Amino acid sequence: MRRLRIFTLLLFAFAVILTACGQQKEASKEDKKIVVAASPAPHAEILEEAKALLKDKGYDLEVKVINDYTTPNKLLDAGEIDANFFQHTPYLETEKKNKKYKIESAGNVHLEPMAVYSKKHKSLKDLPDGAEVFVSNNPSEQGRFLKFFVDEGLIKIKDGVKIQDATFDDIVENKKDIKFNNKQAGEFLTKTYQNNEGDAVIINSNFAIEQKLNPQKDSIAVENSKDNPYTNLIAVQEGHKDDAKIKALIEVLQSKDIQDFIIKKYDGVVTPAE
Repeated sequence: MRRLRIFTLLLFAFAVILTACGQQKEASKEDKKIVVAASPAPHAEILEEAKALLKDKGYDLEVKVINDYTTPNKLLDAGEIDANFFQHTPYLETEKKNKKYKIESAGNVHLEPMAVYSKKHKSLKDLPDGAEVFVSNNPSEQGRFLKFFVDEGLIKIKDGVKIQDATFDDIVENKKDIKFNNKQAGEFLTKTYQNNEGDAVIINSNFAIEQKLNPQKDSIAVENSKDNPYTNLIAVQEGHKDDAKIKALIEVLQSKDIQDFIIKKYDGVVTPAE
């Protein structure tokens, strides 16, 4: 009886060891997988190019394509993905402030120069009095929209307000009484432009690319990339930017191979982060 009891205990201990080994192996396998939510273009395209480079480092990259600006941070904060790739610092900071997300930047990757498009006018100075300009409903980019008009001398904002922090409420002078229509999401603005609505439309380059619009060639104004705070980044949950797989992801996305890919594929429409 005693031998049987000892044998049973040994079997139980062996089973526990096997289970633990299996769980450890599964966890190890999971650590070699990186799941990233990204906008279709150029973010997902850049990630697809990075897959082989990450494979060489022992990691499998899974890309979840999401075509809106709200879902990726929800998924990341909930721990359903390892990272996301679609936003810049001002947007990330606004999301964290308004929604209490515990997420942070792990590193910058590229810049998508925003541009103003118009089928009716050839420059910002050609806009008529009372012109309607369509922009996205993204509050963190109001200063980015305004910068086009501030640089042209058409609008002034309050003294002491940094342009990246500016809102429409900070306008103190508007020489042409320009109206900003910000009632729709960014992904719908290409249709607004194609339908010839308003006098001008400001479109993010990732959405412009999808509709074969080139900010450098098709717009009436394109933002300057110098000292631009709107560089797109990889976001992760707080405390995870130093995880081995996140470090590997950033190393690949900031590598010369990916920088050369961005330069060659997008021809100035998207530029590597400086």
